[in-house]
Amino acid sequence: MSEELVLLDVTEQVAVVTLNRPAQRNALNRPLLEALCARIEQLAPRRDVRAVVFTGAGDKSFCAGADLKERAGMSEEQTRSFLRLIRGTMDLVEGLPMPTFAAVDGFAFGGGCELMLACDFRVLTERATVGLTECALGIIPGAGGTQRLPRLVGLARAKELIFTARRLSGPDALAVGLCEYVTPAGEAVAKCRAIADEIKKCAPLAVEAAKSAIVGGYGIGIQEGLVLERRAYEVTLFTTDRVEALAAFREKRPAVFQGK
Repeated sequence: MSEELVLLDVTEQVAVVTLNRPAQRNALNRPLLEALCARIEQLAPRRDVRAVVFTGAGDKSFCAGADLKERAGMSEEQTRSFLRLIRGTMDLVEGLPMPTFAAVDGFAFGGGCELMLACDFRVLTERATVGLTECALGIIPGAGGTQRLPRLVGLARAKELIFTARRLSGPDALAVGLCEYVTPAGEAVAKCRAIADEIKKCAPLAVEAAKSAIVGGYGIGIQEGLVLERRAYEVTLFTTDRVEALAAFREKRPAVFQGK
């Protein structure tokens, strides 16, 4: 059952993770979240995966958010447990060592939008509609939305979007900095793969170290951030890939990286 709820395809070093509840607009219930966590834990240590793309099955929804039908039947204790699970899931997505993408075609509301925010890059289609809609339901974003959205679009804009529960189209999301690219319908995953192909030309350990330095240093003081950068740089300094890059430069050929 869990394997059916979250599909995984690894092709040419790019993993595509698909939320597979299209009849429910890929809404996040407990079984799906548990299956998603299992997939992420499976992918995190893999050296043969250079990028991860999260997407949703069907052509209507990336993820409509938490499954409100399931939530309606929960006790207070079950609700708190579910919230811990969804928050932990988003943290696992954000913590993946390789670059991550959200390929959003259709709806991404509430928790679905928070999943998108937890990724490194967001590619929306022209027919996508996204938003943190929780305030309209009497709650607030509770899986990282109040923290990750301001870091993307700025404090005042994030307040506006959250306070109004506004829904944005793909082009409108691009205009406010909520995504990096907008594609025609059905082409978001292909665009993610194209960006991943560019990343794959670079040394795996270098990309991982750069992500660690950027994410770890964001929001802290510049001096502390520079210390993180120095430590991350030292990880790459004596790698086989660095030696290969220098040899390839001398020999005027493409480098062949091994992730060592």
